[in-house]
Amino acid sequence: MAAHLGRRLRRGATSGAVVAAAVAALAASQAPGTTPPPTDSASGDLPIGAGDASTPPGGSASGDSPYYTELPTLNTPNKPGAPGNSPIITGPAEAGIPATVLAAYKRAEQSIRSTDPGCNLPWQLLAGIGKVESGQANGGAVDANGTTTTAILGPVLNGRGFANISDTDQGAYDGDRVHDRAIGPMQFIPSTWATWGQDANGDGKKDPSNIYDAAQAAGLYLCANDRNLAVKADLDRAILSYNRSTEYLNTVLSWFEYYKRGSHQVPDGTGVLPGNRSDDRVTTPGGGTPSPTAPVRPTPTTPAKPKPTTPAKPTPKPTPTPTTPPTTDPVARVARIKDASSGSLTATTGNGFAARPAVQALDAAGRPVAGVQVRFRIVGDTDARFAVGAREVTTVTASDGKAVAPALKAGERTGDFTVSATVVGRSLNTVSLGATVTDRTADTLTRLDAKELAATTGGEFADPVKAKATEDGAVAAGVGVTATFVTSATDPTPLTDGPFFKAADGTAVRTLTVRTDADGLLTLPKIYAGDKAGTFVLRLTAPGGGTLTVELTVNAPAPDPAPTQTPTPAPTSSPSPTS
Repeated sequence: MAAHLGRRLRRGATSGAVVAAAVAALAASQAPGTTPPPTDSASGDLPIGAGDASTPPGGSASGDSPYYTELPTLNTPNKPGAPGNSPIITGPAEAGIPATVLAAYKRAEQSIRSTDPGCNLPWQLLAGIGKVESGQANGGAVDANGTTTTAILGPVLNGRGFANISDTDQGAYDGDRVHDRAIGPMQFIPSTWATWGQDANGDGKKDPSNIYDAAQAAGLYLCANDRNLAVKADLDRAILSYNRSTEYLNTVLSWFEYYKRGSHQVPDGTGVLPGNRSDDRVTTPGGGTPSPTAPVRPTPTTPAKPKPTTPAKPTPKPTPTPTTPPTTDPVARVARIKDASSGSLTATTGNGFAARPAVQALDAAGRPVAGVQVRFRIVGDTDARFAVGAREVTTVTASDGKAVAPALKAGERTGDFTVSATVVGRSLNTVSLGATVTDRTADTLTRLDAKELAATTGGEFADPVKAKATEDGAVAAGVGVTATFVTSATDPTPLTDGPFFKAADGTAVRTLTVRTDADGLLTLPKIYAGDKAGTFVLRLTAPGGGTLTVELTVNAPAPDPAPTQTPTPAPTSSPSPTS
């Protein structure tokens, strides 16, 4: 039945009614309560322009590139640990998702649920799209960073059977300077990636061929326009914005429901690849294309009569020696984890750490164990974060047993903290990795002008102090420069009177820190003269040794001029009378 439902389909060549009937059968047998989506057009493909309003100029995230049409088996997959599971494969092989790919889907769900909880993005939807678009990155053919080992390219979008999309990336992603092609495990066309591309693994690049970057971008794209994916209408619109085909919608929904009922992790590179694609053709013996409603019937032939043979005597079967089933759960094989970081975890404020936290999972014999989920957590009083913006992330060990966390980025707070690493699902040793954030440095501070700074007691200085910070001659941005009024150029003892700055509450302060801007420049706030006349010294210091001394003069007010006194005329004597 599954093989019949997964027959080869040509986009636009199979009626929507046929696919809807197939999905209805699938839903009836393994997805109670699931209603097959409507099919509005006779061909099953939506007309150009019928997609969501958020779709890019090409019409959809993938440019309506071909996809895998194979539907999941009708057997419900068993979850790990369920009765009847094989010791080698847990549940049907189709339910297995490569470890790194699964980790990327779950990380994207966690990240987007923290920033857009109203979208209700389930990782199983990303898994359904990833299965249909690329067979889960070609069965998990990715390296330790989650980048596909070979490019996954869709057909040239030159209008011949697919959309006609001229080149938008100068061939940077798809290698084609004439037309665009869908690229990577989630099959983004370059023009869509230019808008929605993400750097989810913290390597400084937005790479559509990286499953972490692509899964995060796909999740954000599906959540656009304030969609709530828990609402069926919004869910359908989101999927159709990815590829405007109702067959595509039905196929993704089938895998979505399948993964919701159970899935499990398999090692990278061992995922089951679908066999049918929407751009394949099934030809008749005469070379034509069969009608979708009239399957090709083989020409009947008369089978040859078998010759009688003498049956061989059965060979007695040896009694099998009881054996213990091999342990296939990678987590169960881990005996310990150890530090595998490439260097010390140090950074200056606002910058990325040069090294990334990493550990290696080992079994009891010291051999590396792949496919193990490791949780990294930032512990301590710090504003440092992983590049994805979180304090906690989960990654998966690669073939060498190493799990590498996304890059760390320091905030503006200096000091020490710890990154702890633990194996998910096991109570094993915790690896604690020490990390330190120090302030950015400047070895030189230079005043930008030579104006004399003078004020009168009780007043304020008219001109601000401006300076530039450099480190080895280069601009030193974001450096915390401390300005302090000191006793003298040779005595750094802070003053308790004289000129001052004002804090936000208006109180006088004589020490403060200001950060340089992107050009290494700083301007100190207004300086008030205080009530004491004299010559004062303002000392600026920066981590890294930069020092600048500025002299300020506070003058006493000029005395008021003495009032002018009018001289009193001498008294005039009267002549004495004559006798």
